[in-house]
Amino acid sequence: MTLTIDTAFITAAPRALRAESDGLTPAEFHERYCDLAGPVKLGDWIPAGHRHASATYTATLEFNDHLRTVVSAGNPVAALTSALYDEGYPVEILQFHQRQTASGIATFVRCEFNGRRGWGAALADDSAESSVRAMLSGVNSFTN
Repeated sequence: MTLTIDTAFITAAPRALRAESDGLTPAEFHERYCDLAGPVKLGDWIPAGHRHASATYTATLEFNDHLRTVVSAGNPVAALTSALYDEGYPVEILQFHQRQTASGIATFVRCEFNGRRGWGAALADDSAESSVRAMLSGVNSFTN
């Protein structure tokens, strides 16, 4: 399913991000905060089981020169943070906001990486996938 970034998505963002992005069109917001372009890419995303605390998720991450599969039982944010750390991307999540919108689950994360801070955002059908995509957008924003 293709999800569209619109003004309702931007309105769901935390106050600090709304202030930082004031004046951006939805397309400009997407390019700055949601674009996954960078050295870490999300390949496959496979949820298994039911959407609750014990659900299992499998993600294939593409790093510059290799693939890594991450399996999470319950907390994809913790699993992804650990995998990124192991691969040389010690990212810290400073703020995490997630909201249901008419278009899907909106996730906004403020990250710190190598002393720099920035936002990543994503929209997906599933809260775990939205979280992972937002984190990767945040990490990749530091490398562009």
